[in-house]
Amino acid sequence: MRDKYKMIVVDDHPIVISGIAGLLSDLENVQIVEKMQSGVSLLDYIENNEVDLILMDIFLPVITGIDLCKAVKQKYPQVIIIGMSSQSERSLVMQFIQNGGNGYILKSASFDEFKNCINKAIDGEIVFSDDVKAIVSQPMSEDLDTIPSLSRREKDIAILLSKGKQTQEIADELFLSFLTVQTHRRNILQKYKTKNVAELITLLLKNNLLD
Repeated sequence: MRDKYKMIVVDDHPIVISGIAGLLSDLENVQIVEKMQSGVSLLDYIENNEVDLILMDIFLPVITGIDLCKAVKQKYPQVIIIGMSSQSERSLVMQFIQNGGNGYILKSASFDEFKNCINKAIDGEIVFSDDVKAIVSQPMSEDLDTIPSLSRREKDIAILLSKGKQTQEIADELFLSFLTVQTHRRNILQKYKTKNVAELITLLLKNNLLD
Protein backbone atom coordinates (compact mmCIF):
# COMPACT_ATOMS: atom_id res chain seq x y z
CA MET A 1 0.00 0.00 0.00
CA ARG A 2 1.40 3.42 -0.99
CA ASP A 3 1.93 6.31 1.41
CA LYS A 4 -0.85 8.82 1.87
CA TYR A 5 -1.59 11.16 -1.05
CA LYS A 6 -0.18 14.59 -0.32
CA MET A 7 -2.93 17.17 -0.75
CA ILE A 8 -2.97 20.98 -0.81
CA VAL A 9 -6.10 23.06 -0.20
CA VAL A 10 -6.11 26.45 -1.96
CA ASP A 11 -8.74 29.08 -1.17
CA ASP A 12 -8.46 32.81 -0.52
CA HIS A 13 -10.82 32.61 2.47
CA PRO A 14 -9.06 31.24 5.59
CA ILE A 15 -12.34 30.15 7.18
CA VAL A 16 -13.16 28.00 4.13
CA ILE A 17 -9.71 26.42 4.23
CA SER A 18 -10.07 25.62 7.93
CA GLY A 19 -13.53 24.16 7.46
CA ILE A 20 -12.61 21.94 4.53
CA ALA A 21 -9.33 20.86 6.10
CA GLY A 22 -11.21 19.91 9.24
CA LEU A 23 -13.80 17.90 7.31
CA LEU A 24 -11.14 16.01 5.40
CA SER A 25 -8.70 15.47 8.25
CA ASP A 26 -9.86 11.90 8.85
CA LEU A 27 -9.38 10.66 5.28
CA GLU A 28 -7.26 7.55 5.66
CA ASN A 29 -5.45 7.80 2.31
CA VAL A 30 -4.93 11.57 2.15
CA GLN A 31 -2.70 13.93 4.12
CA ILE A 32 -3.19 17.68 3.89
CA VAL A 33 0.37 19.00 3.71
CA GLU A 34 -0.32 22.68 2.99
CA LYS A 35 -3.15 25.22 3.08
CA MET A 36 -2.71 28.23 0.76
CA GLN A 37 -4.60 31.38 -0.12
CA SER A 38 -3.25 32.05 -3.62
CA GLY A 39 -2.29 30.34 -6.84
CA VAL A 40 1.06 32.12 -6.82
CA SER A 41 1.95 30.41 -3.52
CA LEU A 42 0.90 27.07 -4.98
CA LEU A 43 3.07 27.44 -8.08
CA ASP A 44 6.05 28.36 -5.92
CA TYR A 45 5.46 25.42 -3.58
CA ILE A 46 5.11 22.67 -6.17
CA GLU A 47 8.39 23.67 -7.80
CA ASN A 48 10.24 22.11 -4.86
CA ASN A 49 7.74 19.83 -3.12
CA GLU A 50 5.92 16.64 -4.04
CA VAL A 51 2.16 17.06 -4.41
CA ASP A 52 -0.34 14.39 -5.44
CA LEU A 53 -3.69 16.16 -5.15
CA ILE A 54 -4.88 19.78 -5.15
CA LEU A 55 -8.30 20.98 -4.03
CA MET A 56 -8.60 24.54 -5.32
CA ASP A 57 -11.12 27.36 -5.37
CA ILE A 58 -12.20 28.45 -8.86
CA PHE A 59 -12.23 32.16 -8.02
CA LEU A 60 -8.76 32.98 -6.73
CA PRO A 61 -7.07 36.41 -6.83
CA VAL A 62 -4.30 37.20 -9.36
CA ILE A 63 -4.66 33.89 -11.21
CA THR A 64 -8.04 32.13 -11.35
CA GLY A 65 -8.44 28.47 -10.47
CA ILE A 66 -9.28 27.75 -14.11
CA ASP A 67 -5.98 29.26 -15.34
CA LEU A 68 -4.08 27.81 -12.38
CA CYS A 69 -5.32 24.32 -13.21
CA LYS A 70 -4.03 24.65 -16.77
CA ALA A 71 -0.65 25.96 -15.60
CA VAL A 72 -0.17 23.12 -13.12
CA LYS A 73 -1.33 20.41 -15.52
CA GLN A 74 0.99 21.58 -18.29
CA LYS A 75 3.98 21.08 -16.02
CA TYR A 76 2.72 18.33 -13.69
CA PRO A 77 0.09 16.32 -15.59
CA GLN A 78 0.08 13.55 -12.98
CA VAL A 79 -1.24 15.83 -10.23
CA ILE A 80 -4.95 15.34 -9.47
CA ILE A 81 -6.77 18.69 -9.40
CA ILE A 82 -10.33 19.14 -8.15
CA GLY A 83 -11.99 22.52 -8.40
CA MET A 84 -14.46 23.81 -5.84
CA SER A 85 -16.81 26.74 -6.03
CA SER A 86 -20.10 28.16 -4.85
CA GLN A 87 -21.08 28.51 -8.53
CA SER A 88 -22.14 25.60 -10.72
CA GLU A 89 -22.58 27.22 -14.12
CA ARG A 90 -21.94 24.71 -16.87
CA SER A 91 -19.51 26.98 -18.71
CA LEU A 92 -17.24 27.23 -15.65
CA VAL A 93 -17.34 23.50 -15.01
CA MET A 94 -16.57 22.58 -18.60
CA GLN A 95 -13.77 25.13 -18.90
CA PHE A 96 -12.13 23.78 -15.76
CA ILE A 97 -12.34 20.19 -17.03
CA GLN A 98 -11.05 21.23 -20.46
CA ASN A 99 -8.04 22.76 -18.74
CA GLY A 100 -7.21 19.37 -17.24
CA GLY A 101 -9.25 19.37 -14.05
CA ASN A 102 -10.15 16.01 -12.53
CA GLY A 103 -13.41 17.16 -10.98
CA TYR A 104 -15.59 19.98 -9.72
CA ILE A 105 -17.31 20.14 -6.33
CA LEU A 106 -19.73 22.71 -4.96
CA LYS A 107 -18.67 24.11 -1.60
CA SER A 108 -22.16 23.34 -0.33
CA ALA A 109 -21.62 19.61 -0.97
CA SER A 110 -21.74 17.23 1.98
CA PHE A 111 -18.67 15.71 3.57
CA ASP A 112 -19.56 12.37 2.00
CA GLU A 113 -19.63 13.98 -1.45
CA PHE A 114 -16.20 15.55 -0.90
CA LYS A 115 -14.82 12.27 0.39
CA ASN A 116 -16.31 10.16 -2.42
CA CYS A 117 -15.16 12.60 -5.10
CA ILE A 118 -11.60 12.64 -3.76
CA ASN A 119 -11.43 8.85 -3.58
CA LYS A 120 -12.87 8.41 -7.08
CA ALA A 121 -10.48 11.03 -8.49
CA ILE A 122 -7.58 9.10 -6.96
CA ASP A 123 -8.93 6.02 -8.78
CA GLY A 124 -8.76 7.93 -12.07
CA GLU A 125 -12.33 9.14 -12.52
CA ILE A 126 -13.55 12.62 -13.49
CA VAL A 127 -15.71 13.53 -10.50
CA PHE A 128 -18.55 15.94 -9.74
CA SER A 129 -20.64 16.64 -6.66
CA ASP A 130 -24.31 15.71 -7.11
CA ASP A 131 -25.59 19.17 -8.11
CA VAL A 132 -22.79 19.61 -10.64
CA LYS A 133 -23.39 16.11 -12.02
CA ALA A 134 -26.97 17.05 -12.84
CA ILE A 135 -25.77 20.08 -14.78
CA VAL A 136 -23.03 18.40 -16.82
CA SER A 137 -25.33 15.50 -17.71
CA GLN A 138 -27.43 17.86 -19.83
CA PRO A 139 -27.03 17.52 -23.62
CA MET A 140 -23.86 19.07 -24.96
CA SER A 141 -25.81 20.98 -27.61
CA GLU A 142 -26.99 23.33 -24.87
CA ASP A 143 -23.46 24.69 -24.60
CA LEU A 144 -24.01 26.48 -27.90
CA ASP A 145 -27.40 27.89 -27.02
CA THR A 146 -27.18 28.79 -23.35
CA ILE A 147 -25.57 32.03 -22.21
CA PRO A 148 -24.30 31.72 -18.64
CA SER A 149 -25.98 33.89 -16.04
CA LEU A 150 -24.29 36.41 -13.78
CA SER A 151 -24.03 35.77 -10.06
CA ARG A 152 -25.44 38.54 -7.87
CA ARG A 153 -21.97 39.94 -7.18
CA GLU A 154 -20.95 39.69 -10.84
CA LYS A 155 -24.12 41.55 -11.84
CA ASP A 156 -23.41 44.32 -9.34
CA ILE A 157 -19.93 44.75 -10.80
CA ALA A 158 -21.11 44.51 -14.42
CA ILE A 159 -23.74 47.20 -13.87
CA LEU A 160 -21.13 49.57 -12.47
CA LEU A 161 -18.79 48.73 -15.35
CA SER A 162 -21.60 49.62 -17.76
CA LYS A 163 -21.76 53.04 -16.07
CA GLY A 164 -18.07 53.62 -16.79
CA LYS A 165 -16.86 53.02 -13.24
CA GLN A 166 -13.21 52.05 -12.75
CA THR A 167 -12.04 49.12 -10.61
CA GLN A 168 -11.20 51.21 -7.53
CA GLU A 169 -14.49 53.10 -7.75
CA ILE A 170 -16.39 49.80 -7.89
CA ALA A 171 -14.39 48.47 -4.95
CA ASP A 172 -15.24 51.54 -2.88
CA GLU A 173 -18.94 51.45 -3.79
CA LEU A 174 -19.37 47.73 -3.07
CA PHE A 175 -17.03 47.68 -0.02
CA LEU A 176 -14.73 45.16 -1.68
CA SER A 177 -10.97 45.09 -2.12
CA PHE A 178 -9.44 46.30 -5.38
CA LEU A 179 -8.07 42.78 -5.97
CA THR A 180 -11.48 41.13 -5.46
CA VAL A 181 -13.12 43.42 -8.02
CA GLN A 182 -10.22 42.93 -10.42
CA THR A 183 -10.57 39.15 -10.10
CA HIS A 184 -14.34 39.22 -10.65
CA ARG A 185 -13.88 41.49 -13.65
CA ARG A 186 -11.36 39.10 -15.20
CA ASN A 187 -13.60 36.12 -14.48
CA ILE A 188 -16.63 37.78 -16.10
CA LEU A 189 -14.66 38.57 -19.25
CA GLN A 190 -13.44 34.99 -19.32
CA LYS A 191 -16.90 33.53 -18.68
CA TYR A 192 -18.39 35.34 -21.69
CA LYS A 193 -15.24 34.96 -23.82
CA THR A 194 -15.05 38.71 -24.41
CA LYS A 195 -11.83 40.65 -25.02
CA ASN A 196 -12.67 43.86 -23.20
CA VAL A 197 -15.30 45.61 -21.09
CA ALA A 198 -16.97 47.30 -24.07
CA GLU A 199 -17.50 43.96 -25.80
CA LEU A 200 -18.71 42.42 -22.54
CA ILE A 201 -21.28 45.14 -21.83
CA THR A 202 -22.58 44.96 -25.39
CA LEU A 203 -23.14 41.21 -25.01
CA LEU A 204 -24.78 41.55 -21.59
CA LEU A 205 -27.14 44.29 -22.73
CA LYS A 206 -28.04 42.41 -25.91
CA ASN A 207 -29.09 39.41 -23.82
CA ASN A 208 -30.85 41.44 -21.13
CA LEU A 209 -28.48 40.22 -18.42
CA LEU A 210 -28.22 43.61 -16.70
CA ASP A 211 -31.98 44.08 -16.18
